[in-house]
Amino acid sequence: MQQLIWFRNDLRIADNTALHAALQAGPTIAVFIVSPGQWQAHNDAACKIDFLLRNLAELEKNLATLNVPLLIRHVDQWQQVPDVVLQLCEKLNISAVHSNNEYGIHESQRDIAVGTQLVDQGILFHSHLDQVLFKPGSVLTQTGTYFKVFSQFKKVCYQRLHDYVPERLATPQPQSPLTLVSDVIPSNVAGFASIDAQQQALWPAGEHAAQQRLNTFAAAAIDGYLEQRDVPAKPGTSQLSAYLVAGVISIRQCLHAALAANQGEFDSGKQGVVTWINELLWREFYTHILVGYPKVSRHRAFKSETEALAWRDAAKDLLAWQQGRTGFPIIDAAMRQLLATGWMHNRLRMIVAMFLTKNLLIDWREGERFFMQHLIDGCLAANNGGWQWSASTGTDSVPYFRVFNPVSQSKKFDPNGDFIRRWIPELKQLSAKEIHQPKLLSGLFGTADYPKPIVDLSASRQRALTAFKNLPARINEE
Repeated sequence: MQQLIWFRNDLRIADNTALHAALQAGPTIAVFIVSPGQWQAHNDAACKIDFLLRNLAELEKNLATLNVPLLIRHVDQWQQVPDVVLQLCEKLNISAVHSNNEYGIHESQRDIAVGTQLVDQGILFHSHLDQVLFKPGSVLTQTGTYFKVFSQFKKVCYQRLHDYVPERLATPQPQSPLTLVSDVIPSNVAGFASIDAQQQALWPAGEHAAQQRLNTFAAAAIDGYLEQRDVPAKPGTSQLSAYLVAGVISIRQCLHAALAANQGEFDSGKQGVVTWINELLWREFYTHILVGYPKVSRHRAFKSETEALAWRDAAKDLLAWQQGRTGFPIIDAAMRQLLATGWMHNRLRMIVAMFLTKNLLIDWREGERFFMQHLIDGCLAANNGGWQWSASTGTDSVPYFRVFNPVSQSKKFDPNGDFIRRWIPELKQLSAKEIHQPKLLSGLFGTADYPKPIVDLSASRQRALTAFKNLPARINEE
């Protein structure tokens, strides 16, 4: 009984639930479906697609060690996927298709359509839990609803993990060779710009590279994660997000590495490890929110009353923010890091998001879209969750009256200005005291290639508070 494993965001052979199940069931063939139109509709970044293709090439090599051929099929939109999968199944005499669950409205609709069409033709369709530790809908409040508050969600997750830690699956044994030959993996996709080698080198592809990055973090940085994670000039974070999004490494592999570094403890022991496990659970939380409250997949605010916010239509300010030309060094350095590398430090993501939504009073959806268009780790659940948290429109979000001051944040988390100097070389001659707020220096403007601040922090903060206070209903601070 021949099996088909349909790869999506799970580009690995180790600890892969669907691949493991398929190979246990019978001779297995793999397929990946390239869908550029859908990726563009989802605002996926060129660097993200480039990373995906490079990981596909590595996956093909790894699958070859298991004698599993990898086929490539092309569609523009996901509406075409059911017919393509069915045709492939009929051509290869496939009895069952295996895939790992993806989450989001379009993903769910696609998989339901595929499953329906296959079952109608007598072909089984198996969906497997793989991307998250807990199936969405299995971690609920006492009233049977999805959690809206992370701390409560986390508490239940810890209780579950104390009872049972999801195990990692061993890499499958090779199957008997098949006569089918793998397809050539495309090196580029129409509609997505090429990525230079310098940026590619920041994100080496493949399971070995991902595991190496996890091992290095667990050995050298995780103990100090609590203290170092907010300092953008230091390598204090794992930088595994892109690998998790592409599924080159699994959430279970990450969890077990953390537990191994903390003598098996979840919520006690080394605080750096516990803090990192909490970050993994934040990722889990936002995925559950995506499923439990599908309106966030539709570009809607989680807090419905904030849809009435009087966002500014300020194209010039938005462009300055996008280009890293706001006149606030920590904002501009962060945005330039994003443009150059496809990644931004998490503390900086919060700072720039709050600046856009509060100080500039520009709709969070503009920022969410821009991030997705440039992030190598662009993920609907995490990106939407982070933006709505910063904008005070989301679940368990920061209270609307709490507005980060970018200058204070800069002084606190980049005290010597090392990160700023790296990304804004036109300010590198300034002292540690001057670099956070160069507008205080007389004679700087007109001589240095750096803009004046585009907004007054105090006045813009008050403008944001007024906008929120004028909403028709009180903000829900759950």
